[in-house]
Amino acid sequence: MVIVVGSRNSSNSNRLREVASHRGARAYMVDRADELDPEWIADAARVGVTAGASAPDVLVREVLDRLRALGAGEVRELTGVTEHVVFPLPKGLAGAPASS
Repeated sequence: MVIVVGSRNSSNSNRLREVASHRGARAYMVDRADELDPEWIADAARVGVTAGASAPDVLVREVLDRLRALGAGEVRELTGVTEHVVFPLPKGLAGAPASS
């Protein structure tokens, strides 16, 4: 099974879920770790975790921590291409003061 960390309105995240599903894996998408349903992984021999391009790394780490808390025996990070992509704020927000 595969868990995609990303927003439901992200075409990239949705495509990752679709690709996993078309490859025969049960695939789920979550915005946050607390959306992970323990039943999804109850009978899974392996769980793959991936993320949409704009998903913050901290959210992926939280999903991995949740998997550990739910009993994952081993969590391994597979090496791949390291990306250093930064998404700038939209022009209207770049200089706007933070609201409280």
